[in-house]
Amino acid sequence: MTVRVMLISPAMNAALREARFDGDSPLDRSGRERARAAAGAVPTAGLTLSGTSGRCRETAVALGLAARTELALAGWDLAGWAGRRLDEVAAAEPAEVAAWLGDSSAAPHGGESLRDLVERVGAWLDSLGRPDASGGRVLAVTEAAVVRAAVVHGLRLPAEAFWRLDVAPLTLTELSGRSGRWNVGLGRPLTAPPAD
Repeated sequence: MTVRVMLISPAMNAALREARFDGDSPLDRSGRERARAAAGAVPTAGLTLSGTSGRCRETAVALGLAARTELALAGWDLAGWAGRRLDEVAAAEPAEVAAWLGDSSAAPHGGESLRDLVERVGAWLDSLGRPDASGGRVLAVTEAAVVRAAVVHGLRLPAEAFWRLDVAPLTLTELSGRSGRWNVGLGRPLTAPPAD
């Protein structure tokens, strides 16, 4: 059975503007307004989910979605670096940041490694695409790192490809197929009419 998984990245907030790790601050005014304006461009789905962050839940509400929170769609657990800016961490812990960027199994922050993130998101994605799953259309508002991990897993890319994928706020990335075989449509802005 083929499933269509549609992932929407959350709207802008101060933490995104400041390049903070897991900076789960509320959406800023611009982010809320853009999400509300994009509500008409959100495709329909049989199952609507949200990542665990306030930013994802607030974006889902602004888009007019009644989304259930899904733990498997939680943002990347960066533990000791959470809330800090990338430039601050790089200045204070240059060797650790270099290891984190260069080794997909490294977790100098004490949380998930990149490999762990891709495996977690991949397991969730594949659970939707198994023949015994309900199938259909799934829509989820989730952090950009989760979207990137889903693409890496879905296309069977090396984990290092994660660093070469950009996911802008309020964009739709689609994966269609089933466990082990996914096609990907990348980063359509939610300002265009939905392609249902």
